[in-house]
Amino acid sequence: MKKEISDWDIEAIVNDEIQQAPDFFRLELVQVSCGDRAQPTATVTVRTPDGEELTDAAIGTGPVDAIYKAINRVINVPNKLIEFSVQSVTAGIDAIGEVTIRVQHEDRVYSGHAANTDIVVASAQAYVNALNRLSEALKKDRLHAQHETAVV
Repeated sequence: MKKEISDWDIEAIVNDEIQQAPDFFRLELVQVSCGDRAQPTATVTVRTPDGEELTDAAIGTGPVDAIYKAINRVINVPNKLIEFSVQSVTAGIDAIGEVTIRVQHEDRVYSGHAANTDIVVASAQAYVNALNRLSEALKKDRLHAQHETAVV
């Protein structure tokens, strides 16, 4: 989407790809409406591990809050957002923004990371990445518990 691509842009894109979480849930659509006289509203579509597309919408205190609430309604994995960080990797109006988030589930913390020229989209992707890591851990825990029950 950018007119000029710098070494910083390439590094951010490569880092984003390297740090990808397991692909249980895949973000298909993010649409946000907000403004100084509008209630922030987000619509998201997420593809489930079974290939089903789920769409939902939510309102929030801002566009990112609305996105996270809509994603929570679709993915429905209990968590608490404990860190949200946005950093510009490049200069200019079309800079790439990196979003890093951390969510907590019970006593464990899972991180998500994404980079995009649209920080709202990067925020949504980073959140889904963290929830994918959380979902992977929950799946492993269930398999481990089933294995222990079968062994006993």
